[in-house]
Amino acid sequence: MQTIFIMVKCELGKAYAVADKAVETVERISEVYSTSGQYDLLMKCYLQDGDDIGHFVTQHVQTIPGVKDTFTLITFKAFS
Repeated sequence: MQTIFIMVKCELGKAYAVADKAVETVERISEVYSTSGQYDLLMKCYLQDGDDIGHFVTQHVQTIPGVKDTFTLITFKAFS
């Protein structure tokens, strides 16, 4: 299992709608946080080993209505 974080920039006034749609329709998104700064949302996603991260982001996240831009962080190791 691999964990990725996707920072999402939304169209003005659309952050809550994007967050709701993401958690309702994209099974591999486990958590969505609103954030301050350059991006509006932070999505925590769990993908199966070997899943194509680029395909997941472009087909499942960037196609959510109201998404303007994304920045993906790939993780290596979780520390408790």
